[in-house]
Amino acid sequence: MKQLNKKNRYWLKEVLVGGLLISSSMSLLAQSPADPHKVLRYVFPVAETGFDPAGVHDLYSAHVNGSIFETLFTYDYLASPAKLIPRTAAALPEVSADGLTYTIRIQKGIYFAADPVFKGKKRELTSADYVYTFKRLLDPNLRSPNSWLLDGRILGMDAVLKQAAKTGKFNYDQPVAGLQTPDRYTLVIRLTSPDQNFPMLLAHQPAGAVAREVIEKYRDKAGFVMGHPVGTGPYLLTRWTPGSRIILKANPDFRSFVWNFKASTAEDQKIVKAMQGKKMPQIGVIDIQVMEEGQSRWLSFIKDEIDLFALDGELTVQALQNGKLKPELAKKGVHLSRITDPSIDYHYWNMQNPVVGGMSKDKIALRRAMAMAFSADNYINILQKGDAQRLQAPIPNGVVGYDPNYKSSIPYSVKAANLLLDRYHYKVGADGWRTLPNGKPLQINMTISGNSARSQQQAEFWKKTLDSIKIKMSTQSLPFAEALKLEKQCKTMFKSSAWIADYPDADNFMQLFYGKNINVTNNACVEIPEYDRLYEQTQTMPPGPERDALYRKMSRLLEVYMPVQIIGARYRNVLAQPRVIGFKKHPILPAEWMYIDIDMKK
Repeated sequence: MKQLNKKNRYWLKEVLVGGLLISSSMSLLAQSPADPHKVLRYVFPVAETGFDPAGVHDLYSAHVNGSIFETLFTYDYLASPAKLIPRTAAALPEVSADGLTYTIRIQKGIYFAADPVFKGKKRELTSADYVYTFKRLLDPNLRSPNSWLLDGRILGMDAVLKQAAKTGKFNYDQPVAGLQTPDRYTLVIRLTSPDQNFPMLLAHQPAGAVAREVIEKYRDKAGFVMGHPVGTGPYLLTRWTPGSRIILKANPDFRSFVWNFKASTAEDQKIVKAMQGKKMPQIGVIDIQVMEEGQSRWLSFIKDEIDLFALDGELTVQALQNGKLKPELAKKGVHLSRITDPSIDYHYWNMQNPVVGGMSKDKIALRRAMAMAFSADNYINILQKGDAQRLQAPIPNGVVGYDPNYKSSIPYSVKAANLLLDRYHYKVGADGWRTLPNGKPLQINMTISGNSARSQQQAEFWKKTLDSIKIKMSTQSLPFAEALKLEKQCKTMFKSSAWIADYPDADNFMQLFYGKNINVTNNACVEIPEYDRLYEQTQTMPPGPERDALYRKMSRLLEVYMPVQIIGARYRNVLAQPRVIGFKKHPILPAEWMYIDIDMKK
């Protein structure tokens, strides 16, 4: 590597991906508007899990995947509320009067990044690539954590899945009535029932197009291609050291676009003035480091080794005062972009676990008592330094279906929690800890991700909470990817989790507790028949008072059976160095790299 300047920036002449050396040169980038000398330095607080849209389900991998793979639709960079716009599609979909048929025209002349599998030929994106991509999400052998996007929605897919169950093999070539390609650039999708959110599902990163020949050439034993992503997007993966370093470079074959977004706020006017008319992307290299320890991330930003930095937890008090940037940082020209995330933080109890799971009255009482002993307000004030909005239900502000008047029926009362446990015969033993009603030891095991200070603080907070009701707690610390894998297998007992909107509708949050999403997005592994019935009913309803009424009933059911403890929605605070131009945190898009610029002279 050749150092460019004292700001610790690099130009990559050769980069390594999974043991494969890929040559890079200035001439390759000549077709792209991106400047190879413009390097944006970014940081992840936890490790990525891989780069296959069908195989990963974490926010940090999505940053990369959304830059490499392209969906049919995306979101306007500045519009508020979030506004759907075409990406590879030529226009928004044509929808039949009954809401069942979507006709989508794909732009001509979009090409996958060059790869040896294409044998030196330019590989154009076609409608068939999206059909293959969607089928892959539903392939039961892959067990994609993103299958929920299309599960049960595509007409005729059930027959293909039944055949796969019989043969043990998913037939990608079997025709499906709901996925038709009349020509190379037309995709016709037929649904089993109307779904007003469907276009937003197609804008979610796992629906980004992959090429079949790439998957078949490079897939691993599980069927995924985690380390060799090939898409049509603005960036290429050029270096990956798992859990440590990720480097992207501008895709020389990307078609580019002219920045032409409209301001939604007075603050946006500055962005429009700085960016209007620029050919995008401008940034040639994205250099991402993984730093799990918050203080290390903060020091790196202060020393000007990071350009964009997302604050969280205890770090907010070092940069913000009353929700605003501290004067010393503002004086340096640091910018703050602050939004309330369309997200939820929650803790869940695994409903399949023999200690905390089940629907018997004593198990419900145990979970309710733990929830009653927990103060979400104290958690936000102490662990999150007040940098979150308390939520009463699983639907956050900023998405359609949010109810500001809803109040949870679960009180915060340590006294009542102890009385409830006494009533259901969780007796206090000679050692001072409660036992199960059958007299056997009771111990709650909390799984935490990594050994960061924040993870340890979460565990300590919950230990004090359970100490107050005389329940013994232990902690299991695992790497982020391993903890994620175990919860998808319903093998954790008790764990914190978070969900940020894939699309701005309440459905995206209520599906987290739908029985058919166990092993996918339903981390609590909960199956409540009445909840599931109501959820399925909402699938055919447009947004409005009637659907909202069902969501209130569903929220009450979660409080009755208590598989989850809802905490709040975080404020998203992103700091940008003075050299970063045009940055605004988007509520849905994971990464904004293709919409911003950087001034290397600063």
